[in-house]
Amino acid sequence: MSGERKAPVTRQEGGKIEEASSRSEIDAFLKQAHTMTPANTGGARGRLIFALDATMSRQPTWDSACQLQAEMFNETAQIGGLDVQLLYFRGFNECRASRWVSDPKALADLMTRIDCRGGHTQIRRALAHVRNESRKKPVQALVYIGDCMEESIDDLCAVAGEIGMTGTRAFMFHEGRDAIAEKAFREIARLTNGAYCRFDTGSAQHLRELLAAVAVYAAGGRAALVDYGRKGGGQARLLLQQMR
Repeated sequence: MSGERKAPVTRQEGGKIEEASSRSEIDAFLKQAHTMTPANTGGARGRLIFALDATMSRQPTWDSACQLQAEMFNETAQIGGLDVQLLYFRGFNECRASRWVSDPKALADLMTRIDCRGGHTQIRRALAHVRNESRKKPVQALVYIGDCMEESIDDLCAVAGEIGMTGTRAFMFHEGRDAIAEKAFREIARLTNGAYCRFDTGSAQHLRELLAAVAVYAAGGRAALVDYGRKGGGQARLLLQQMR
């Protein structure tokens, strides 16, 4: 609509296959996120970068993924105390980032205008952007959602190590069962003291819970998460119980 604010985008420079994560693996992921040092102290606003693989391999599940991610932005807006940036790559050499927004709902509209385009992954460029942003001003968390990896794992790990030195934690959400991607995503999570979780079309609710948990962590650590649980009903309280 003409009266809505849009979030402008800018171009950035640049084994064995397991089943989807079990409930116990998801619980372990949440516990790991919970036990981390609080990301935001001293009253400053937290910052979170939400990065997406929008290449053609994600097309079959893209519509449902967009809906879920838009809901995540709306949840983040209710949490408050968090600035969010959307980053995505697709097509030939296209890697774009929105401006930082204090009202993440503005990004939900942008999500609906992104479609998948054929091309190789550009995870290194995405990570380099996160590193550069973190060096300018602390970024508490990176949420990455993707299904494959077509780059040098050593190149990715080199940048991930630099991100880890800035204090930004990468939470790597892996859609599907690609073993090469899993290896890379797990290593990126390890190097940044973040976490890895696999999901598929049947675990949308778990993914929604996990994304909300990361957003709360980035905004204010455990205290904010406890408050979110009080307001969020039974499902949020269940999350808190699992994270103890």
